Amino acid sequence: MLELVFANLKVRPFRTIISVIGVALGVVLVVMFTGLARGMTKDLAKRASNWKAEIVFTRPGGMDTMSSNAAVDLRYVPRLMEIEGVAATVPMYRYIASDSKGNWGIRQIDGVEWEPFATMNDMQIVEGRPPVANDEIVLDQRQLADENLKIGDPYELFGNKPYKIVGVFSPPSGARIKMSLKAMQAALESDKCTFILVKVKDGYEPAAVQAKINEALPGNKISLTSDIITDAQDRIPGLNTFLRVLVALGAFVSTVFVLLSMYTTITERRKEIGILKSLGASHSFIIRTIEGEAFIIGILGIVFGFATALVSSFLIGARYDLTFEFSTGWVITAIAIAIGGSLVGALYPAWRAARIDPVEVMVNE
Repeated sequence: MLELVFANLKVRPFRTIISVIGVALGVVLVVMFTGLARGMTKDLAKRASNWKAEIVFTRPGGMDTMSSNAAVDLRYVPRLMEIEGVAATVPMYRYIASDSKGNWGIRQIDGVEWEPFATMNDMQIVEGRPPVANDEIVLDQRQLADENLKIGDPYELFGNKPYKIVGVFSPPSGARIKMSLKAMQAALESDKCTFILVKVKDGYEPAAVQAKINEALPGNKISLTSDIITDAQDRIPGLNTFLRVLVALGAFVSTVFVLLSMYTTITERRKEIGILKSLGASHSFIIRTIEGEAFIIGILGIVFGFATALVSSFLIGARYDLTFEFSTGWVITAIAIAIGGSLVGALYPAWRAARIDPVEVMVNE
C-alpha cells in the first residue's frame, strides 16, 4: 500500500506541493508567532529582572493594563520608608501608548528620578548624562541603535512634544526610554506615579516585608518582583487569547488545504478507484490509502514548515533585532495540528472514495 500512496502523490506533484505548502503555513503560523510571543515576554522579563528592588507597590490594577495608569499618591513614599525592613523606595511613572514606530506597535516610557533609581538598581549612564530638564530623555543602547540615533538628537514623544537625547543607560531595565519623574508628571499633568519600587534591607525576607507593607497599608497591591518576572506573559492583555486563536487558525488552514486537495484528487481518480474496487479493494483499504497520502503530506508540511520558520526567524531577528524562543510544547502542538489537520481534512474525501460504485464508474468512464 505504501508504494501506491507514493505513486499517487507523484502523479500530481503540483497539487501535492500546494497541499504541503498549506500544511506548512499552519506550522509556520503556530511556531513563528508563539516563538515571537515567548521571545517578547522573555525580553520583558529580562528587563524586569534588572530591577534590584524586591517589591513593587501599586494600586489595584496599576500594572495590569497596557495603558497609562498613575493612581499611586507620592505620599506613600515616606510611609513605606517607616515600615521595618524597607531600605529604599523609588517612585516611577510608566506611560504606555500605541506607537507605529515601535517594534510591537507600542511605546513605553518611564518617568523616574535617575540617581536613586540608578543607585537602587545598579544602572549606569554609559554615555552622556542623566536627564535633568523637563525636555531631556535617556535611551538604552538597543533603542539608540534600533532607531539610529545619537546623543543630542531631537526626539518626539506624547504626540509632537520635542525632547532631546542627553544620555545612554545600561543595562536595559523597564522601559527603553526614561525621563525625570517631574518631566513625566508635567507632560501628563499628574502629580502621582504608577508604582513604587521598594528595596529590602539586607537580612530581611522580601515576602515578610511584603506582608508587613500589606498590613500597614491595606487595600493596595504589593507584588514581589520575582512574581512579576515569572508571569510576564500573563501581563500582556489578550496574548494568550491571541495564541489560542492562532493555533485554531493554523489547524483550520491545514485542514482546509488538505480537504480541498484530496477532494479534487478523488474526483479526478474515480476511474482508478473504481478499478481498485473491482479488483477486490475493500472500503477500509481505500480509506487507508487516502489517509496515508494525507499523512505523508502532513509529514512533508511539518519539515517544510519548521525549515521555513527557522530561516525566517533568523532573518527577522538579524534584521529587526527581535528575539524568538521556541518551546517544546508549541512545537508538539504544531506537529499535532499538521498531522491531525491533514488526517481530518482527508477523512471526508476518503469516505467518498470508499463509496464509489465500480460498476457505475465503468459504465460512465
